[in-house]
This record gives sequence, C-alpha cells and structure tokens, in this order.
Amino acid sequence: MASTTQLPVPPVTRQTASPRPRTKGPGRFRPNLLGGLGGWVWLAIIILPIYYVVVTSLKNQAGFFTSNPMLPPTEPTLDNYKLVLENDFAMYFFNSLVVTLGSVIPALLISFMAAYAIVRGKSRFLSWTNSLFLLGLAIPLHATIIPIYWMITRAHLYDTLLALILPSIAFAIPISVLILSNFMRDVPNELFESMRLDGCSDWAMMWRLALPMTRPAVVTVGIYNALGVWNGFLFPLILTQSPATRVLPLSLWTFQGEFSVNIPAVLASVVLATLPLLVIYVVARRQLLSGLTAGFSK
Repeated sequence: MASTTQLPVPPVTRQTASPRPRTKGPGRFRPNLLGGLGGWVWLAIIILPIYYVVVTSLKNQAGFFTSNPMLPPTEPTLDNYKLVLENDFAMYFFNSLVVTLGSVIPALLISFMAAYAIVRGKSRFLSWTNSLFLLGLAIPLHATIIPIYWMITRAHLYDTLLALILPSIAFAIPISVLILSNFMRDVPNELFESMRLDGCSDWAMMWRLALPMTRPAVVTVGIYNALGVWNGFLFPLILTQSPATRVLPLSLWTFQGEFSVNIPAVLASVVLATLPLLVIYVVARRQLLSGLTAGFSK
C-alpha cells in the first residue's frame, strides 16, 4: 500500500486591519490654541498679585519705597513676619478660627438636615420652607447690618465673638440649603427604598446614605462658607470694638499709623492669614473639585 504523506498546513493568521491614516476632517482632534492662550493669560493675571504680595512681604519698609515693586529684594528679610507674630497675631488667628468653626459647623448641620427634609418630605410646609430659604438669597448683607446691630446690642452680645457667629450662620444657611438639596435630589430613590425595607429610619438614612453620597457637596459648601467667614470684614467692623475680639481682617489696622502704613508688614499678615486656606485646599482639593464639577457631565 502506498503511504500518503500530508503536507503541513500553515497556520491561519488573522489579518488585522491596519490603522487608517489620520486625515484632516471634521472629526479630527484639533488643539484649542485660543483657549490655551486665554488660560495662560488668566494664570498670569492671577499669579501676578500673589507674586507681588510675597515679594513685597520680604522687603523692609525703606526698600519698598526705593526699589522696583515688581523686582525681588536684593536682601530679603523676615522682619515683617516677626513683627506680625509679635503683634498678637496668635490671638487674632485664634479668634478667626473660633468664629469660622463656630459658624460653618452649625450652618452645615442645619442646612444638611433641612435639605434632607425638603427633598424627602412631602408636606406643603416643607415646600414653603424651601421658598423661605430661597427668599433669603435675595436679601443683601449690607441691607441688614442696622437691624443686626440693633438685635445684637439688645441681646447684650456686642463686642463678643458670638456676635459674629450668629449672623454668619444665618447668612450661610440659604445658599447651603440650595446647593445641598440639589445634590441630594441626584441620589437614586431606590437606595432609600432598599434601606427602608431593611428597617432603617429617616434619621439613619440621612446619616448613613445621604451624607456619604453628598460628601463632595458638603465639603464644597463648608469651604465656601469658611472662606466667606474667614475673610469677612463688615461684621467684625460693626459688631466688635476691642482688640480682644479682633479677627484677622481687622488685624491689618495694627500696622496703620497716623500718617503712614507699613505695607510690607500688612502683606506679610496677608500671607500668614492665607496659609490656613491653602492648607485646607491641599487637603480637601479632591472633594472640592468633585463638588464643583458635579453635574457638568450630564
């Protein structure tokens, strides 16, 4: 019998389609040169005042008037920072910290619970409450300074830190309720229903479900309110008087004489007062950016 030999069959190779060369067309990605140029211009506009503040704080008062204001000092000094720290800066910093924490934390708690009740509640009273909060956004702060001053003096709270905390809480609640309620409406209703079937109460759902789901919004609102209270000038100017209750924005008056102002010392105080806000941004920047950009992808 003649044996037949089978020739090896070459393996079948799968032909992959070669990538199409990119051609110029409407679908091709094009760099936004105009937008990039505008971004660099805006960055330069922001960086320039910061550079001026830091550079000037390292000059002495004589060098500030004789040298170019935009050039770095030939002999940088930290005497301005030493002068600021020796002029009760720690006390002013502590007062600002107490007022900020005492205003932001209660405002966040009240606003979060109010936003949960408005979103999850069904009564007509809650809808009226929401309208009342929205009405608070239309009232300017400067228009209420005289009634606030009258109420603070009648309550014998003038020239105290509590006189700064209470109005700050009141003015922080409307915008906080608006932002938190909008974020809370994005939480799926199925999650609340599943937790209700498991036997959770509204109080448990608020803290175990609504709070973790809206954490970026809570952090964003907290930083926004803290920034407004920390940099607030009108309430401390009207409602306080003694140096013992002075906060950081008013501490700049310490370096103002009868005929001149120590500009390098003032800017050194500005740099020291800005450092806590910078630390907060570095620590909570992810939550802050998540809260600020939420909803733009929808």
